[in-house]
Amino acid sequence: MRKIVVALSVLMALTSCVSKKEYAALEAKNKEIQDLLNSCTVKLNTCLEEKAGLAATAESYKQHNQDLISTSKDLTVLTTKGAENLEKSLESLKEKDLKISRLQDALTKKDSVTLALVTSLKGAVGINDPDIEINVEKGVVFISIADKLLFKSGSYDVSDKAKSVLAKVAKVVNDKPDFECMVEGHTDDVPYKSNGVLLDNWDLSVKRSTSIVRVLSNELGVNPAKLIAAGRSSYVPLVANDSPENKARNRRTRIVVMPKIDQFYDMIEKEMKKQAK
Repeated sequence: MRKIVVALSVLMALTSCVSKKEYAALEAKNKEIQDLLNSCTVKLNTCLEEKAGLAATAESYKQHNQDLISTSKDLTVLTTKGAENLEKSLESLKEKDLKISRLQDALTKKDSVTLALVTSLKGAVGINDPDIEINVEKGVVFISIADKLLFKSGSYDVSDKAKSVLAKVAKVVNDKPDFECMVEGHTDDVPYKSNGVLLDNWDLSVKRSTSIVRVLSNELGVNPAKLIAAGRSSYVPLVANDSPENKARNRRTRIVVMPKIDQFYDMIEKEMKKQAK
């Protein structure tokens, strides 16, 4: 009770010091300040939130910028490697072009030598005889001689008339040390009657080939190392064996004059080795 009395006394004292009008004004001012404080608090909180958002955005931009810098460095490395690889590829293409050019030069040289051979061979063997044919295929000269000019029927002894033709072939071959001469014997499809020495058309074709090789080497001075003897029997006919005339065409000896294959490949290999240096 005593406390209540004291409080009332204090209130009365204050009321007596400040008028109601002044009190109301102070209350209004206090409310205005409180409202302003509340508004500032709201704005401060908003600013703090915006600051936090901007800080997060700045951090994101910073990380993105760092990523761009790293990517730029990677791209620089990749661009450098790409340039190096491109340079190597261009260098490789240049080397391949040079190899192709040298191979083409080697082939051209071979073709020119072969052409010279063809010209001289045709000039030397230029015999006007329907039983002798001279053809050129892919830089190789083929001289086909009918058997009736070379051998008697069923025989492998070379006739004297054939030796005059072979002498002209021998002269051209001897003038070309870098060329070989392959002699191919061919028969028709009439089975050969064995005489105890030759068994069949295989034997006859090979024996005729070796007979001509012996004439070329023993009598006409061709280096035996340049000669090749081969027999084809009846398996590579010019025409069908369906008439006496066609059978006669298929009975033939073909002489093939050609560059030495090993020397030609040696020439190519030398060109390839030059490229490797």
